[in-house]
Amino acid sequence: MLHRELTTHKSKSFFLFGPRQTGKTTLIKSLLRPADLYINLLPQRVSLGYANEPGRFHAEVLAHVRLHPKALVIVDEVQKVPALLDDVHDLIEDHGIRFALTGSSARKLRRSGSNLLAGRAYTYKLYPLTERELGAAFNLERALTVGCLPALWNPSADEDPVEFLRTYVDTYLREEIAMEGLVKDLAPFARFLDLAAANDGEIINFSAFARDCGVSVKTVQAYFQILEDTFLAFKISPWLRSARKRLVAHPKFFLFDPGVTNALAHTLHSPLPAAVRGRRFEQFLTLQIKARLDYDHTDLALSFWRTNTGQEVDLLLSRGDLVLAAVEIKSTPRLDPGDLNGLRAFRADYPQARSLVVGPFDRRRQLADNIEAVPWREFLTTDLSAIGR
Repeated sequence: MLHRELTTHKSKSFFLFGPRQTGKTTLIKSLLRPADLYINLLPQRVSLGYANEPGRFHAEVLAHVRLHPKALVIVDEVQKVPALLDDVHDLIEDHGIRFALTGSSARKLRRSGSNLLAGRAYTYKLYPLTERELGAAFNLERALTVGCLPALWNPSADEDPVEFLRTYVDTYLREEIAMEGLVKDLAPFARFLDLAAANDGEIINFSAFARDCGVSVKTVQAYFQILEDTFLAFKISPWLRSARKRLVAHPKFFLFDPGVTNALAHTLHSPLPAAVRGRRFEQFLTLQIKARLDYDHTDLALSFWRTNTGQEVDLLLSRGDLVLAAVEIKSTPRLDPGDLNGLRAFRADYPQARSLVVGPFDRRRQLADNIEAVPWREFLTTDLSAIGR
């Protein structure tokens, strides 16, 4: 089994969230000891059993812990029966029981009135495999095409990547979201998913999306919120703190995996066209950085910078109001004269921030205007929490 970079607290209860097939169950089972209790709510008969018998979960956990006082109680796919969190709350508070709770959606928990235990449990997110986790097995072109879901990198599994990803898209992203009641009408949501994939990493104009999907702006915003709540996408907000330039205020959204994006965008073939490959490389590197920030438990925020005249920097790393680094992502080793205009414009307002262009370069080198060119793999080994020092 591949070693995952995410580490969980050894004595505190916690939630482990992430999309389906990212390896939550495998990771959580690796924590199991013989005396621990594992409850999987994914089978409908199990989740319905607990939902229809109030008090059963509470009684079973207490009975187990009386026999095994230091047992960890693992509840897989807890969003299937959100009411169980009331029992979990009580069992933590009154009996000191430690829980590990996994889920692929925080939406049902929030909509049910659950408060995610109000600080009594830490919250972690699991991403697809990172380049560091894959180690020597990593192949960039494969990652950009089929993504990094663990099932597609398991040498002992006989998975066809194309069929796997198409099935994932059809049975989960479309049908299961509808079955969970997250959307009432699947047709406009399916169109929305196709558009979201085609515009992955682009600045989102909600009005244009609404016109193309045939729904209201509020509905499109709700759709994006569903993707965030189910961990299928994350938002990067624009940096708006500038007294001298008018800045774009719309966000960007990135889907959680390049392979899933390709399946939705009908670009699941190799080699990728140059324009698509460039966008998937930016998505891939952004996801790697996001995973690093979460796994390392840093307090850094990600944003982007774009003026209304089109000058742009792909990523900003900031702590509070202080920008530590501005990062431009390039998918080819060649740098054209205009490629660094966004960084130069940004430096005019923020000369103290490090300015980096990250891409498939053969070595680190200093460019003009205090801009550094950094090989992307070297950048991912950087201590991001100390990047501005």
